Amino acid sequence: MRRLLCSIAVLALALTSAGCGSSASTASGGNGPQTITLLTHDSFAVSKPVLAAFTAQTGIKVKVLKGGDAGAELNQAILTKSHPVADAIYGTDNTFLSRAIDAGILEPYTASDLAKVPKALQLDPTHHLTPIDYGDVCVNYDGAWFDAHHVAPPRTLGDLTKPAYKNLTVVENPATSSTGLVFLLATVARYGDSGWQTYWKDLKANGVLVQPGWEQAYDGSFTAGGGGGKKPIVVSYASSPPADVVYSSPKKSVPTVKVLPDGCFRQVEFAGILAGTQHRDAAAKLIDFLLSLKFQQDMPLQMYVFPVRPDAKLPGIFTKFAYRPATVLSLPPATIAAHRDAWIGTWNQLVVH
Repeated sequence: MRRLLCSIAVLALALTSAGCGSSASTASGGNGPQTITLLTHDSFAVSKPVLAAFTAQTGIKVKVLKGGDAGAELNQAILTKSHPVADAIYGTDNTFLSRAIDAGILEPYTASDLAKVPKALQLDPTHHLTPIDYGDVCVNYDGAWFDAHHVAPPRTLGDLTKPAYKNLTVVENPATSSTGLVFLLATVARYGDSGWQTYWKDLKANGVLVQPGWEQAYDGSFTAGGGGGKKPIVVSYASSPPADVVYSSPKKSVPTVKVLPDGCFRQVEFAGILAGTQHRDAAAKLIDFLLSLKFQQDMPLQMYVFPVRPDAKLPGIFTKFAYRPATVLSLPPATIAAHRDAWIGTWNQLVVH
């Protein structure tokens, strides 16, 4: 899900353990702890003590291989299907769920704690992909900018096309950004087949800026992003406000980043075992661990997403400042799979050309 942390190319975590589980010893042929690889998007983050706990529990070491944005990561997994670069994958979301399953790159597995996940988040009845976290892609705005300029902030998606907000908005390209793709789906869900294209024509006429990814839009173009940007409206996440406080310098006591209470689209992220892995048992243990309370409770301040387990305790700053929309937009994964490429192509013709 796309995203609120800086990316790094490849992070290898070789975490030692006092003992080895039987599965790890068997997988490694008795030559010591087994190392498995987890393919992720660039925004994956986890506390070192949390992964160390997994190693201590199982004797399995984890190497994290970052493969770019969620779409690029999935492409890599598909292109290397005959010779998998990893044993498991994390970060495929509901916009690419059907594509991942149809590509045949995953092995079915029912995680041990899956029953603790709400049914509404279990979008894959075949259990090739296990839900791990969710977040809501929403329009954000810089409340301090609007106060300083004595302009009322927008309240609806439709407001962004009005003259009062001309040249104030930056969005991500849905062809290159999962955040941008989710926002495109939000407009389809809100305005329907007959209206979303008109909305984007109006948004373009009102001076919308398109950036290739979240980092360029939020950190580079957004006035509250810290990069000297000039756009006070950006497509980001409902969890941007707590991140605005945590990463602020000088330190803020309350966020200046606000969330538009309209047009949020729910993004669910999944993990799965890659077909062809030589270490299926170890990969299954890792999927189970991603659903454990230890990992689930670590995620909010690592990746600024919500855990899928309702019994996971949220950090106070996250609970206090993360926006929880009363209603969210959504589309069935099958509908997304059937129309995703065509919608992106049409958007490209409307907005870029």
